[in-house]
Order: sequence, then structure tokens, then C-alpha cells
Amino acid sequence: VGWAPGPGLPPDTDAALLASGPDGEMLWLDVAHRPGQAPWVRLMGRYLLPPCKQRWHTCAAFLPQGGLLVCGDRRGSLLLFPCSSSPGWAAESTSIADGSTNLVGEDSGSKSEPSCLLHKGTLPLEAPLSVLFGLHGKTGVTSVTCHGGYIYSTGRDGCYRQLRLQGQQLEVLRKHRPCKGLQWIEELRFTPDGDLLVLGFHADNFVVWSSRTGENLHCVPCGGGHRSWSYCSSPSAEAFAFVKCGDVMLYHREAEPCEQQVLLASLHGREIACVRRLGAVEVPGHATLNIFVTGSEDTTACVLALSERSRAAVPLARLSDHISSVRALALAGPAGPGDEGFSDEGLSALLFSAGGRAQIECYRLLCAGDPASESAVACQVVHVASHRLDEHWERKKNRHKLVKMDPETRYMSLSVVPRTSSKQLPTPWKFLAAACSDGSVRVFGLLEAARKLVLVAESFHHQRCVLKVEAFLHTWAGGERRHLLCSAATDGSVAFWDITSPITDATDALHRAEGEMQPLALGAPLLTIMAHSCGVNSLHVREMPEGQYLVASGSDDGSIHICLLEVALGGGEAAVGTCLRVLEQVARPCAHAAHVTGIRVLRPDLLLSASVDQRLTLWRRGPRGLDVLSTTFFHVPDLAELDCWEVAEASGELRYYSVLCGQGLEML
Repeated sequence: VGWAPGPGLPPDTDAALLASGPDGEMLWLDVAHRPGQAPWVRLMGRYLLPPCKQRWHTCAAFLPQGGLLVCGDRRGSLLLFPCSSSPGWAAESTSIADGSTNLVGEDSGSKSEPSCLLHKGTLPLEAPLSVLFGLHGKTGVTSVTCHGGYIYSTGRDGCYRQLRLQGQQLEVLRKHRPCKGLQWIEELRFTPDGDLLVLGFHADNFVVWSSRTGENLHCVPCGGGHRSWSYCSSPSAEAFAFVKCGDVMLYHREAEPCEQQVLLASLHGREIACVRRLGAVEVPGHATLNIFVTGSEDTTACVLALSERSRAAVPLARLSDHISSVRALALAGPAGPGDEGFSDEGLSALLFSAGGRAQIECYRLLCAGDPASESAVACQVVHVASHRLDEHWERKKNRHKLVKMDPETRYMSLSVVPRTSSKQLPTPWKFLAAACSDGSVRVFGLLEAARKLVLVAESFHHQRCVLKVEAFLHTWAGGERRHLLCSAATDGSVAFWDITSPITDATDALHRAEGEMQPLALGAPLLTIMAHSCGVNSLHVREMPEGQYLVASGSDDGSIHICLLEVALGGGEAAVGTCLRVLEQVARPCAHAAHVTGIRVLRPDLLLSASVDQRLTLWRRGPRGLDVLSTTFFHVPDLAELDCWEVAEASGELRYYSVLCGQGLEML
């Protein structure tokens, strides 16, 4: 039995009581109470919970849209029921009320009044419109809340989820994990100043966690895991009551002045391992806002807005689905118009994040100007798909008797294969290349509509840790496309692949098998160059005129290597394939005093490199090799990655910007 709050209750409803009974039947009772009178009960609806071992509801809420009820059950599922939308519902409920079905009459104290449950057969037994089975695992859903047009659910799996209503279906947007160890989340509270408080039990303590500051606001040693409790807070005091061993315990504390002042809020708890620029958002009355995505060793990715005027970085969304460090990011997009709630000037793109434990996550990002918000940007994140190499292992029985193969595989780099769909061969699949620490180069396929991310091809050619991958496209004069891939490993080698055939075969196989397939072989690379004496930490490919490509790489030994390639037709009489020819190679030993972890070809004659020695160097490529144009010192220690973009000024000249990440973030 439980009360169901919510702004979507019918106007004549005083309070909604939900009761679960035998065979998964749940009753909605309208309880009216007037001073000096006995309560009056009216049966409003009957609902059927899905079959499971523990078949009862744990929480419920009426949606603000009206006519819909969302509830969670003991099995961890979320269910959506109709409650007042059909015309027949009102007639039946009115007839029952008029037929003296109240449990206790308003004007009579008689105990012989018939129960409203005697006439429940006249109401239909409603099945759920939408079921998200086992969303919060087997430990149950603890609360359901509606706020800001979204639905939030909590569970004892250590997560809370944000959902939205699409038609009459529940759609999960994203999953949040507030902090490590907080496995028993009980409730969410939204404060007037925009903070989200997470209430739950951490070990034997009741905690109130602030999502804004990322810390515990209150911690009460109560023994943990109490099913009967209540918490109330105000600016002057806070109180927590709970039942323990049959006794009602009360904890009360007066508010204390906060002596802690945050001078500069952190973006991440540990060093930033990767950064990508999503784009720029123009907001009336504000300077241009650059939108970035960062990934960190603290297992989170952060979407943030950086203002050129205030030079302040404001986090817009934090993604916490990874169970290990986030080492690589890749963006695909933007998407077409039509995203509800966002203007044509907004940004829309697919974000891929990857890192430790061979885990890849995919999100749809939607960013647009919002002058009313504190950050001046509204950001919506929709979780699309995820993939782990050991997912099949988690589903195996008796897996403790087997040896798990390579449990420490990490994704070191990601690159989206460009323009895989064409008029001649339209496909909804997008493809992603990944460099892996187990010596493999892997290609994944994403079907966004079905939310599937599938491993489609792989190769272990390098036989050692692959550090970088870069995908690029070559188009012949007749319009035929060849998808090429460049990979670099810890031995200093750079390999070039033609992945056109594997992608075409994978698209056919995925179409026939409805999104399931065994990984194909990538085959042998077209060309391998020993560019460096040790690991390649940075890699970039830029297209040149007449089918040529400039490949720049930086190494652990501080050297820079540039290779000019030409794509041509080659092969024997039986088959004609792609052939790569090396036209020019330029090496610059000791270009930096430490690892070169960022490199970009800005123009055919202009190169930018960044190193752990905290120098950003601009090079001119000429007939005699590379010549230094300028060197700028930046303030980010332990540089991990560099991203660049160009902006056309009103005068017509191009200005280049760069963002660097490591032990901090800096834009130049």
C-alpha cells in the first residue's frame, strides 16, 4: 500500500492510494477526508502488474500530462498505465460512486456499508501501456518523481535514471550514478536554487548528496537501510526520523554557517584524458559559447560551455556510465533538424566515449541557446547504446570456473568513419574505429534507431598496443568512395587499411541478421611505415589536392614525422584494388623535449604540435622540411590531447583556436 503524489491527479481527487493484491492486481483508491467526518473511499481503477516472483508495486506518481500513471515494482521495472483518458472510465467510476460504494458513508457511522471492492469487477483490468522490465535490477524501484517535463526513477542499484514520455511509451534518456558506494538510493529532491539532492543509505549512514557540489551535505549514522524514514530540511534546521527495532528515532540539527568558499570549481576529480569541441552556440546578450566534451580518469565525461568573454567553464551535463577511465572521445554529426525543443541554431551530434574495461558508450547530444538558464545553454543528453567486450561473459553460467580472457583491455583512441551512407548505397548504420590495448584494431557499427552497437570487424596485425586510429575518405573522379583507416602502435609503426569491403560486407550481414553478426577480418594493411622509434601518441590526417593526404604523427621520443601519400588504383589482373604510394617523408627529431601528445595539420604548409614540455609550436612545411614559426608556452601540465578548429573572421581571414587538456583545460 502506498500514496501516489503527483500534479496529474484529477481535480476531484483528494488523495490517491494504491494497493497491490493477489495475482498482480493493483487498485487505485480515491480517499477523501473532511474535518469531523470519516474518510470516504472510491475505487478509481484496476491495473495488472507483469508476472514476476515478487509481484507488487513499490512507488507511483501521476504524470503532469494527465491521464497517465507511472509506477515501479519490486522487480525493478517501470510501468506506465492509463488512468483517466478514456471516456468510459469516468462513467464507470461515477456510477460506482453513485451506487453507494463508499467504504464509510459521509453522514452515517454504520459499519455495515458495503465495500467499494465488491464492485471492482465493473471496472476493466488495465494492462500497462509501456514496460521497462528490470530497469533497476532485481532490488526494486524506490521512487518515481516528475520534474521539468522529465520522469526520474531511483533504485537500489546505485543509479537514478532520467526518462521522457514519447507518445505513450517510456524512453530512458540517461543513467546517473551519484557517487561510489551509494547503492541504496531512496529519493530525489529538487531545490529551488536548481540543485538536485540524492537521498539514500551509504553503508550504515543516511546521506544527502548534492549533485551540484558533488559532496555529502548531511550524514546521519543510523544503522542504514531503514524502510520507514522521513527527512525534512529548511534553511534553519534539518530533521531525520526513522524506525529502528520498533523505536522511533529522531535526529535534529540546527543549520550551521558554511565556512567553505569555492574559489574555482573543478571540472573533474582527476586529470583530463581527452577533449573534443562540439561547436559554438550564439546566445543573444552573451558572447559566443564554445561547447566542449571532456573525458577523465575519474570515469566521467563532461559537457561544458566555455565563454570567450568571462573565460569561465560551466558544466552542462555529466555522464557517469563508465566503470573505468574515459580515454577517448569521438563526435559524429550534426544531425538533421526536427529535434523537439531545440531551435535550428542548436547543435546536435552523436558522442562516442571509450576507455578502460573495453567499454564504449554512445549518446545523442542536443545543445541550444537558453538565455533564461544560468549557463545560457540548454543541453539534453540521450543515451543511445553501449558495448563491452565481456558482455557475453557476464551472462555465462559458472563463469567463476573459467578464465576470463584479457580483462584489462582499454580503448586508446576512437575515430568515426566518415560518410558511410550514400545515394547509391543508403544505410542507417554508422561505423566507428577503435585502437585497443590488446593489439587489435576494431570497427563497430551503430544503428541509432534500434540502439544497437555491434562489433563488426577486427584485426590483430600490430601484435602490440595500438595507440591511435584515424579514419578518412577518398573519393574517385567517378564518385566511388574508399574508406581508409590509419593506425599507430607502440613500436612506432603507422599502418594504412582499406576498410571499404569489410564495411560493405558488415552492412549486408547486419541487414540480413537484424543487427547480429560475427566479427569479420579486416585483412592485411595496404602499407606500413616505421615512422618513429617508439610509441605514437598523436596522429592526424589532412586531405590534399589531387587525391593526396598529409599524415602527421608525434612520438614519445619528441619527434615529428610527416608523410605525403597518394591513393591510386592497383592490383593484378584478377582484381583491382586500392594502392597507396609514399611521395614524401619528413622527420624532425627532437622537435620537443618530451612526448608529443597533440598534432594537427592546419594547412598544407602549416602544422601545430603540443607536448608534455608545455610548448605549443607552430611549424611551416617547406621544401627543406619543417621550420619553427613560433612557440607558445601553455599552463596545463601532463598534456594528454589537443583539439583545433578554425573561425572565419568578419574581415575574411582565418583564425585558429586550440584546446588542450591534461591536469586542467586551456583554450588558446
